[in-house]
Amino acid sequence: MKQGPIGLFDSGLGGLTIRREVMQILPAENTIYLADSAQAPYGEKSPEHILELSRRNTRWLLEQGCKLIVVACNTATTNAIASLRKEFPVSFIGIEPAIKPAALQSKRKRVGVLATRGTLSSSLFANTSKLHAAGIEVLEQEGRGLVRLIESGRLEDPETREHLKGLLQPMVEAGIDHLVLGCTHYPLLIPILEEVLPPEVQVVDCGPAVARQTRAVMEGEGLIRSAGEAPVHKVFTTGDPGIANIMLRRMGYPEKARHLEF
Repeated sequence: MKQGPIGLFDSGLGGLTIRREVMQILPAENTIYLADSAQAPYGEKSPEHILELSRRNTRWLLEQGCKLIVVACNTATTNAIASLRKEFPVSFIGIEPAIKPAALQSKRKRVGVLATRGTLSSSLFANTSKLHAAGIEVLEQEGRGLVRLIESGRLEDPETREHLKGLLQPMVEAGIDHLVLGCTHYPLLIPILEEVLPPEVQVVDCGPAVARQTRAVMEGEGLIRSAGEAPVHKVFTTGDPGIANIMLRRMGYPEKARHLEF
């Protein structure tokens, strides 16, 4: 089991931001990443459909010998991870919007959350906000269309910049001082966010915390890979491998994505 890979899945390429953090904190580990781009975005699907897709992704990763699975998707975490933990014999690491650190750090007591509809409407998100944001005004904004723009490789298009700016404007005008990214696709937009947001607004990403939790669980279960041969990293996509490879190159990774048919 120690030599097995860490499995990660997302509704598309956004979870590569989580994989990046995991690889940095666990550099000896093998990884297998599954981008279900053909079904993106999950945030517009029903909870039942999201659970069905998450089960399918999990079964495939387990068939590849994965020893632990990171659900690198906010929507899949909020809608499916409780069921996955009951149904499958491995540990799962989930993703939650980083509302707690944003609430603790906010001086204006006004925090924005940019997320998919599936995350914002979930009971897990509501409970997290209630638990960690007492006395904080949380302004929610659905990131309509952002996942599709990212999945089509249009990160640098002027249309993407203007669309993002329009989504953020109500929260900026309301005076937020922290913006929580509630979808793993959205950290890929950080260069644009840093340009269009006022300098006093701090962007909060959950990726580093997810990586630390992954390491802690693996240490607790004795799953840390022994030093030896160089780690192997594989990426599979149900969408266009060409777009996935563009994203991998942008992030500085040499591996090539392979197409996967379900």
